[in-house]
Amino acid sequence: MFLTLGTDLSGVDAPASDFGFLLHKNPARPQAIDVTGGSAHVFYPEATADRCTAAVLLEIDPIGLVRAGRGKATGGFTLGQYVNDRPYAASSLLAVALGKLFRTAMNGRCDARPELAARAIPLDVHVPALPCTGGSDLAERLFAPLGWTVDARPVPLDPEIPGWGDSRYVDLRLNGVLRLADALHHLYVMLPVLDDAKHYWVGSDEVDKLVRAGEGWLSAHPEKELISRRYLAHRRYLADAALERLTEVDGLELAEESTDEGSVSLAVERRTTVAGVLRELGARRIADIGCGEGALVGDLLKDPMVGELIATDVSVRSLLAAKRRLHYDDLPDRQRDRLKFLQSSVTYADERLAGLDAVVLMEVVEHVDPPRLPALAHSVFHAARPVAAVVTTPNSEYNVRFPSLPAGNYRHPDHRFEWTRAEFRTWSTQVADRYGYSVEFRPVGPDDPEVGPPTQLALFRREGTN
Repeated sequence: MFLTLGTDLSGVDAPASDFGFLLHKNPARPQAIDVTGGSAHVFYPEATADRCTAAVLLEIDPIGLVRAGRGKATGGFTLGQYVNDRPYAASSLLAVALGKLFRTAMNGRCDARPELAARAIPLDVHVPALPCTGGSDLAERLFAPLGWTVDARPVPLDPEIPGWGDSRYVDLRLNGVLRLADALHHLYVMLPVLDDAKHYWVGSDEVDKLVRAGEGWLSAHPEKELISRRYLAHRRYLADAALERLTEVDGLELAEESTDEGSVSLAVERRTTVAGVLRELGARRIADIGCGEGALVGDLLKDPMVGELIATDVSVRSLLAAKRRLHYDDLPDRQRDRLKFLQSSVTYADERLAGLDAVVLMEVVEHVDPPRLPALAHSVFHAARPVAAVVTTPNSEYNVRFPSLPAGNYRHPDHRFEWTRAEFRTWSTQVADRYGYSVEFRPVGPDDPEVGPPTQLALFRREGTN
């Protein structure tokens, strides 16, 4: 199993041999590591000032793979776990090897050449034998939207007998100008997706791997559903969880320019803003209503000032996913004692949520049918009646700033509506007046002078409280 990754660093004002710094592998010294069922080697066929190429050779022992419990019989063929293409064709085995060999490079770190690690550089990739269930067209559909020029040529079953046709393998070549970390993440995800197979058991931890590797690109990929489904071995509940995580930013990634830390997603900025408001309030007893997979809950749990944290959602599946994401069963007893999960609907009064310091409805109201909004307001502001409530929702006026969002579309397929700033202010003011609260409005994300911020936040405070 073989892959090469090369560059000439043209236009970057650096010798091509600096590629070794980016990969954290010395061109002058071949290296090897043990992997499941074999070993992975890195060496450099060429390393000059003009051109540098790193090669990855993965040697797999099919018997060793079976003994490790990772072999798999295919199509009812008992010997399939021993006689297969795993030693010869790129697959999830190679993706795992890339992750182990180049973990630091995949994280975008290079202490010796930090400015180079942050830059897009000319790269070319060659995978001579790649299983591609879907053919050359699928390789084009998966890699081209990421900025690669794709040359995927079918490998004939037998070059000497043309009538036999093509095999399911392609000879893949990619060329593009990308950050090395991004290129490695693309390969890490796409190799098993194109093969449409994994050599190991796929569980909930694979969702975390996919979301991490796909950060910054997968949420906007036109084939993200196919990618998620195949990467997670067609386990629908895992694919659904991954897609929910990927669309956590309203189905889009909003990047703010930053010369120091790169891009910051709107989802992260939203959670940071909400957590900051709660700290400003001095809230110690908090409920996250409609917590989803618990991203905000995880952030709040890190704050020692939060004494009681209640995570609620109408979906049992979401609550279970939140527990897995937070590794709830492995938390220290003191942490578990602070955290409680409850199944609850935001449109029904729940006495378990009464009298808290603060409740949060982060990107929740837009998922409620408009006729049910009065019930939501009653359950939160009358039945629960917290000291404060933090509500965020998309600002529909900002949608024009998302080039990939068709005009007139909502940011998420489950949204029942999306409010303008004036509509959100009207609803919030009416709710505050009816239930005895004051309300103030804050932006989340860059406040565009024409269309406002991407997310709008309302902070409700119960009258008569500080």
